[in-house]
Amino acid sequence: MDTKIIQTINTEETVTATRRDFLKKLAYGSVLALGGTDIASATVRSIIDPHHYGHGHTYPPHKEINKRLIHSTLNRKTQNVSKRIVPARSIHLVHRETGDKLKVTYFENGRYIKDALHEINHILRDFHTNDSHPIDTALIDQLFELKHTLGVNKPIQVVSAYRAPETNAALRRISSGVAEHSYHIEGRAIDIRIEGLQAHTIKKAALSMAKGGVGYYPESNFVHLDTGDIRTW
Repeated sequence: MDTKIIQTINTEETVTATRRDFLKKLAYGSVLALGGTDIASATVRSIIDPHHYGHGHTYPPHKEINKRLIHSTLNRKTQNVSKRIVPARSIHLVHRETGDKLKVTYFENGRYIKDALHEINHILRDFHTNDSHPIDTALIDQLFELKHTLGVNKPIQVVSAYRAPETNAALRRISSGVAEHSYHIEGRAIDIRIEGLQAHTIKKAALSMAKGGVGYYPESNFVHLDTGDIRTW
């Protein structure tokens, strides 16, 4: 083939390719002009990330790592805040009839401590029959809150806590103030005193908490607390 003919063909192919590239760029620019930056961003994303980076990720790898780091940091902060908001709770009890004493932390890190609850169940047992029963944690929390409301550090003196059904029945035969279906039988009631405080003072503090039943027995100088409906007598 003649050299001049070859040169002419190469020149025509170059011109054709140049025109084709120009038309593509022109068309692309027209789309951007018509659609705005949203189309441009969508186009760029389709070029950069056509397969969503595999493994189900919808973010580039470095963004996915940043996302995990953010979630991890937030979780740690949430846990730290939770620990600050829910402090440990302790209780100090002295049983007037048995002489047993107990000072124990029963709630920590957002949870009730099983072994501590067992110790509380024991000291609040029916001292007539020596039977123990699970004490309602809401009742223990009432005692904890009561001491903070009163602002005292002295132990709570236990007059009566859990009662076995036979003990409750026997007490009913000698006192009209004992309920047939007493909350004591369910481990949901306690009768208390606090050294140096009048029963009337304890009663007022307990009523201000509005956490359950509050009974006032000035002649015996003790206050009844339970986790039933809010009421007083």
